[in-house]
Amino acid sequence: MERTLLCEIVTPEQVVYRSEARMVVAPTIDGEIGIMPLHAPLVSALKPGEIRVIHSDDKVEWFAISGGYVQVHEDKVIILADQAAASSQIDVERARQALAEARARMDELPPDEEGEIDACVADLNWCEAQLSVAGKKGS
Repeated sequence: MERTLLCEIVTPEQVVYRSEARMVVAPTIDGEIGIMPLHAPLVSALKPGEIRVIHSDDKVEWFAISGGYVQVHEDKVIILADQAAASSQIDVERARQALAEARARMDELPPDEEGEIDACVADLNWCEAQLSVAGKKGS
């Protein structure tokens, strides 16, 4: 039997996902990382993007995250994200509308509003991550 690892994707509100996987691919701030069973212990910051959970039968599940952290210990991967959504749960029209609204807010902000600019950039990144993952289905 092939060795697996437990993958959990967690937000402050809920456990979004929990399942055994053959491999997890995550977007760290230093580049994409693939995590397999027996991976060295790791804690790393994540940038907004997509998480791929690859199962033993090569089925892939896709998730959008807004950024956060990944922790690997023994055969367990925990993704801690402010926001996360499975590809099947993403409302494409709503994400497109939110993206347009975030861009409009960004255009209206004065350059000295650093906190507001950071919030708009975070919203833009989250919307783009959702749209990137929305059309992807498990293979």
